[in-house]
Amino acid sequence: MTCPVTGAAPGPVPLSGPRFTTEPARLYRELRRDHGPVAPVLLDGDVPAWLVLGYRELHQVTGDPVLYSRDSELWNQWPNIPADWPLLPMIGHKQPSILYTVGERHTERAAMIAHALESVDPFELKAHAERFADELIDGFCGQGSTDIIAEYAMLLPVRVLATIYGFPDEEGPALVTALNDMINGREGALEGARHLAESMARLLADKHARPGPDVASAMLADTSGFTDTEIAEDLMVMMAAGHQPTADWIGNSLRLMLTDDRFAASLFGGRHSVAEAMNEVLWEDTPTQNVAGRWASRDTRLGGRHINAGDLVLLGLAAANADPQVRTDGSVLTGGNSAHFSFGHGEHRCPFPAQEVAEVIARTGIEVLIDRLPDLDLAVPAAELSRRPSPWLSGLTDLPVTFTPTPTAALGEPR
Repeated sequence: MTCPVTGAAPGPVPLSGPRFTTEPARLYRELRRDHGPVAPVLLDGDVPAWLVLGYRELHQVTGDPVLYSRDSELWNQWPNIPADWPLLPMIGHKQPSILYTVGERHTERAAMIAHALESVDPFELKAHAERFADELIDGFCGQGSTDIIAEYAMLLPVRVLATIYGFPDEEGPALVTALNDMINGREGALEGARHLAESMARLLADKHARPGPDVASAMLADTSGFTDTEIAEDLMVMMAAGHQPTADWIGNSLRLMLTDDRFAASLFGGRHSVAEAMNEVLWEDTPTQNVAGRWASRDTRLGGRHINAGDLVLLGLAAANADPQVRTDGSVLTGGNSAHFSFGHGEHRCPFPAQEVAEVIARTGIEVLIDRLPDLDLAVPAAELSRRPSPWLSGLTDLPVTFTPTPTAALGEPR
């Protein structure tokens, strides 16, 4: 791709800025127009990387774990990365977690996590989600207005996850703050990562002494020989990957249901429409928009670009989902099609049991909310809604709504 005026190739684009908070979909379209399916980008501190925008190219990268490795030690930019780089918690250097494990050990590790999550009773999981959803709604249902993001979506997933992982309920709020700071990759990111690590270490020490029917105890009981440090790292990954994207899945789905006439029935008891809206969000407004990443194990070519050995390749999930070669008409509902990249692809994709946990939490949270507050309505024009300034996750900063004040669940009719 070259500029029609100067004939020069467009330069790398910063993967940050206000466009991420206002119109990310349009930004990805422009990147594809100007650069093709693979675009040069800059991370904080002008650190270079490649962003894969094409559906076919992303399938190629995620389907070849040898050429495009998850081993971050391959990165050719480590000599240029300062110790206080705010994106370190999301990329990781010498981090002993499943995210950066490859080969047979990764397969064993993924099996341990899947087994631990499969031990969660789905009926208990739904009951936990309903209980916490009711408690949160009780806190604002008598007011007639609230911010769904701050008072509900950002609190519900971590409270459910903390319970099934084995945390005491009271640790949930501090975990929310730490996770948000870490994931946003700005000020407070490193401190958030430290708080999360310390919390996981305390949890494992407690479960060694007093194991229970929870995910952490199941991981400790695994016989594959993983250390406490490795299990703590994996619990951190699971907490981060399970909380924030699920919170954004709730918020983005409710935004769609409140602003798009195709889903108006969802607010009047149309449960099928809730599932449709949630699936549509995974295509149109996926919570995990970009993933860091993969590292080229040798020189190669991708989407017409020369990729050097050790280059960082970012997975542009949101851009690939909107690739016009795949979604020729974005106005048409996907009809339950799940061929999106929102949970990844290949051997490093999100484990299926983790997807099920996230879906139960998100769908239960939405259904309880619209059951309790059936006349929920957006309190501001849709154009005024804004997103967090994160290159990784796409979620609203707030979602102000109004509704008819109702009694708390303890005073009202049982659902």
